[in-house]
Amino acid sequence: MEKSTEILQQYFGYDSFRLNQASAVENVIAKKDTFVLMPTGGGKSLCYQVPALVLEGTAIVISPLIALMKDQVDALRVNGISAAFLNSSMNPLEQNDTFHQLKNGKLKLLYVAPEKLSADNGSFLNFLKEINISLFAVDEAHCVSHWGHDFRPDYLFLNGLKKQFPQTPIIALTASADEITKQDIIKQLNLQKPTVLISSFDRANIKYFVQPKQSVLNHIVQYLNEHPNDSGIIYCLSRKGTEDLANNLKENGVNAAFYHAGISSAERAQVQDDFIKDKIRVMVATIAFGMGIDKSNVRFVMHADLPKNIESYYQETGRAGRDGLPSEAILFYSNADVMKLKKFAMVEGNEEQSSLMLRKLQQMTDFAEMQKCRRQYLMEYFGESHPGNCNSCDYCLSDFENWDATIDAQKLLSAVYRLKERYGKNLIIDFLRGSKGVKITDYMRNLPTYGIGTNGDKTFWQNLIKQLIINDFLRESNEEFSVLKLTEASNEVLFNKRTVHLQKVKELAKAVTVEELETSYPINEIDTNLELFDELRILRRQQAEQENVPPYVIFSDASLMELATYLPNTKEELEQISGFGAFKIEKYGEIFLNIISDYCNKNNLSSKIAEKTPKIKRAPKKTNKYEAGTYTTTFQMYKDGNSVEDIAKIRNLSLNTIQNHLANFVEVGTIKASELMDINKIDPIISLAKTQTIPSLKAIKEELGEDYSYFEIHIAVAFYKWQEREKI
Repeated sequence: MEKSTEILQQYFGYDSFRLNQASAVENVIAKKDTFVLMPTGGGKSLCYQVPALVLEGTAIVISPLIALMKDQVDALRVNGISAAFLNSSMNPLEQNDTFHQLKNGKLKLLYVAPEKLSADNGSFLNFLKEINISLFAVDEAHCVSHWGHDFRPDYLFLNGLKKQFPQTPIIALTASADEITKQDIIKQLNLQKPTVLISSFDRANIKYFVQPKQSVLNHIVQYLNEHPNDSGIIYCLSRKGTEDLANNLKENGVNAAFYHAGISSAERAQVQDDFIKDKIRVMVATIAFGMGIDKSNVRFVMHADLPKNIESYYQETGRAGRDGLPSEAILFYSNADVMKLKKFAMVEGNEEQSSLMLRKLQQMTDFAEMQKCRRQYLMEYFGESHPGNCNSCDYCLSDFENWDATIDAQKLLSAVYRLKERYGKNLIIDFLRGSKGVKITDYMRNLPTYGIGTNGDKTFWQNLIKQLIINDFLRESNEEFSVLKLTEASNEVLFNKRTVHLQKVKELAKAVTVEELETSYPINEIDTNLELFDELRILRRQQAEQENVPPYVIFSDASLMELATYLPNTKEELEQISGFGAFKIEKYGEIFLNIISDYCNKNNLSSKIAEKTPKIKRAPKKTNKYEAGTYTTTFQMYKDGNSVEDIAKIRNLSLNTIQNHLANFVEVGTIKASELMDINKIDPIISLAKTQTIPSLKAIKEELGEDYSYFEIHIAVAFYKWQEREKI
């Protein structure tokens, strides 16, 4: 393992392996087949990248998405590793060049799509027999299983890999697979006595929240205003849903875009590239977006609609916080989504598949409706025990009180009994509340329990049904139009005087605000220098623009945070910063040290590297610069006819702050630049902005002189950014 650890430090900048990485690496180097189940962000790629650098020859990585390949290859090249990909986005010249490198042994890793292996009756595989192949890595391996949540027929061709390359180790990797899917992956890939490595599914840095699906747009806008610097993904069920929500967010001053399979491949590639390069703050997407996206600084993942199953939910929420910093997963839940998804779950002519999908949907529904630790539920779903009381999900953070629900439970259970267990929850509630609707027949109106539930509104009875189901006093049948059924426990309540004691929420925890984030994740005794952190992010972005790679490929937020906290002054001290391997220290060390040195001199600070303990991830201390809805308030006041100066005075904010708010609305196209400045001044500013990699207001101001204000330059640059995005 000494060679592996040396490579880990030299190329990737980490001192030691985590989770099951070391076992996986050792196993592959020993030429053994390996199955790795590891959470998103757990470092699956290192499980094959490190062996690829230890072993002779080229590692072939089978990956389902073009974007993922490019992302991984960019990251490897930035680390000084020879890597390439082959896919349909390349022209013949580029493909020939890659083939040439492969044939001449110049590549340590080659990423290919499964379609490449199956095309032309497997001619590419025949070509590979002439090459020294070190290993095959099958990423997103759940795609090979009929029982997986993202089955892809092209993956089935991989069944023949082992027959054609019997001595070459295969490593299969996935972030989410239950037992039936795991066994199917091993069978489909024909793995020989594989070592099975399953890491903990606990993503300790993610907080889980489920909120009622009411006023979703308002909730999302408020959340984004409370987290003005955070990037995230919002998942919707339909293509139209993504477009509507993205456009509504733009109208509220949020730099957002939408992504779904219905837009052209060029558009998809562009918006995805803009998102991973931090040009777009919020991506509103269908599940077509995200598999393999390696953007490490996603701070939140929201689900505006219910996912189809726990595997999808777990994988999608795992795209938040890959850098290990505090992040949030927020699900907006409604029963209407459940009914919609039940229709989608029915696979015509395949009863077994339909039954499985309905069962998985029910488990997703249970997660959203239950009153228990959500983290515990997720862990137990994937076969891992958890004690609960995680103190980082809405249930564990809520305030509860006990109540005697016996009488109301008797009313509800009696209604189910009298209606012969033939109806779903909505009709039962209407019946209890004495509805005059057409679905309530004369026969029903003559039953003794009709109308005995007028003491509670619809929400009260919905919540009671949820709690009775969770506590096994009721169950729902597992079919498209489910009905309520009695249990042994409900019969005891109805006929044996059993009491029902339940908990009800006194105060429900919602998605945390900035202040709550601070108290939940204290900085410890050493504070991050936020001004320096911002300067380092700007430098990282400039470097990324020059190399045409995403900023996080250069360094993660976690690495920059350590720099801003411990203020290393030498290349030797940089070795103690996570993510700084030997190659990156030589490549980037000097330019980052210069920024840190200037900051230390200006603020009379010195290195704190001696105080650093290994592997500490520190969250930046956020100051709540903007109260909830502050952008929206400025926008509304502006639309009401107030001048910029008046808004600043009324709101008791600086003129600069209000100008920044308005520039934000120009950048997303909500306000026209011509409303805020002389239209004749726009072109000269944009002409200069086009000559700069990162538009600098100061440089443009120095060039244009006193006739142009910083505000005008800011507005024109914002307008230029909007124009560039509209060209996509």
